[in-house]
Amino acid sequence: MAMAQQDRRGPQVLNIGEVLAQLSDDFPGMTASKIRFLEEKGLINPKRTPAGYRQYADSDVERLRFVLALQRDQYLPLKVIKDYLDAIDRGERPENLPPGVTVSPRVVSAEMAAEVQGRARALTEEQLRAESGASVPLLESLLSFGLISHVGGKFDEHALQVARACVQLEGHGLEPRHLRPFQAAAEREFGLVERAVAPLTSRRDAASQARAAEAAREISDLCLTLHRALVHDRISRMDS
Repeated sequence: MAMAQQDRRGPQVLNIGEVLAQLSDDFPGMTASKIRFLEEKGLINPKRTPAGYRQYADSDVERLRFVLALQRDQYLPLKVIKDYLDAIDRGERPENLPPGVTVSPRVVSAEMAAEVQGRARALTEEQLRAESGASVPLLESLLSFGLISHVGGKFDEHALQVARACVQLEGHGLEPRHLRPFQAAAEREFGLVERAVAPLTSRRDAASQARAAEAAREISDLCLTLHRALVHDRISRMDS
């Protein structure tokens, strides 16, 4: 009887506090200000009561999980994530999704959210070797030169990406000792990004912190684009 009454009430409607409660386990730093910031960017669009109060549906929570997981695990800027969601809402399949992420039209499913969240993994050294194809000596060199690190013997997705790239570079005769300039360059780039977003990071409210993180991603992407263009310019001269 209770279930029948619940069905008659229709879809579940949540207030912002209840949304935070659902997200808090997976995203402990989530705040109401961050949710409003994502709404401001057009990533979610909750209904409003005549009095102006937001009403969130389960689909809004799923979209939030998708956005937050792609930010955290894939380091994608909000503009790219919004393009994905806009394509989904049009019934299309977005292009260039991260490997292993699948979508279905018009709704980000709970399964999809769980799949994206599952990409934030803690890998043992054995798992890192197995998934990257790196040898024991290569991983030892990457650790010794500071190109990867671990916490309590566990490696993250950054380490996996670095290891995979270094396996391929090793095939071209480039060893970890040759790649130390990349670490130095990354630290210098981070210094530039940190300086650029300092006015936002100095504010402690959640909305400013969210804007700072998003600005940092955008600046980093621009720096990488600049770096790629400069290197490709020099490569293009090799056959001229």
